[in-house]
Amino acid sequence: MNPFSFERAETIAGAVSAIAKNDRARFIAGGTNLLDLMKENVSRPARLIDITRLPLARIEETGDGGLRIGALVTNADTAYDERILQRYPLLSKAILAGASAQLRNMATTGGNLLQRTRCYYFYDTATPCNKRAPGSGCGAIGGFNRIHAILGTSDKCIATHPSDMCVALAALGATVRVTGPDGEHTLPFSGFHRLPGDTPELDTNLRPDELITAVDLPAKGFATHHAYLKIRDRQSYAFALVSVAAALELDGGHIREARLALGGVAHMPWRDTAAEAMLSGKPATVENFRAVAEAIVREAKGFGHNTFKIELAKRAVVRALEQATGMEQPS
Repeated sequence: MNPFSFERAETIAGAVSAIAKNDRARFIAGGTNLLDLMKENVSRPARLIDITRLPLARIEETGDGGLRIGALVTNADTAYDERILQRYPLLSKAILAGASAQLRNMATTGGNLLQRTRCYYFYDTATPCNKRAPGSGCGAIGGFNRIHAILGTSDKCIATHPSDMCVALAALGATVRVTGPDGEHTLPFSGFHRLPGDTPELDTNLRPDELITAVDLPAKGFATHHAYLKIRDRQSYAFALVSVAAALELDGGHIREARLALGGVAHMPWRDTAAEAMLSGKPATVENFRAVAEAIVREAKGFGHNTFKIELAKRAVVRALEQATGMEQPS
């Protein structure tokens, strides 16, 4: 048993002040990931700061026509909010594809962004893991790596980010609002998570003394032509082997704008804007979808057990685009 102290923050400023005083303190809200990590002795915080009473549990309109989702809004409340369903159905579908109803009732927006990987070796403290213990090695590279990354990997880590919600947020081009000792600032979603590089222990660019306060959705929600495709070992409550969030703006049979984000393939939600641009102004055809799928995985690398993901990702991209254009109905 790892002893820890507990306090409840009543204000945002108080929460930031509390965590800045102790480098082994952690925020806790729904706790759906942090408590697992503590039970497995992967995370050993000395102090937990409860933020559930902070005024961050609302979904509000923004001045530019978008929506602001507070960091403490539960995944269930986000997925079933009428404004999300009408204007950002891609986000709702991604959330509902993840976890169980019970977990969605507890998990929060901020917590979803901060999920740690579900890598077997990360959770097993008897095995080497550079993410858990920097410099110890990566057990997955030469081990059983069926669920691991094929894009953006390094010789230090091949873990994947587990979130479904974040894949949709990447495709939509969301913005993360953050506050800390230096005040409030924003991060584009593409700049929030990190690839492993030489520092796989760092999942995000959020500083330890900062707090996520909200996620902003832009006005454009791609409500008409979108798809979220999740391929997994079993239909319910399993993490993605490969997932694809596809969002399109169509002009007749041509694509005016395309957004594609993949999950289950990298240390962060994977979005390739150069590959997306290949579809701009092009007819919505299977041939063009296959070309962009090939481009997305052009630098993919398999590690044995997970090499099948390269072909799976290509097929998933094509199928998601077919669903987004209405060529194929979601199953």
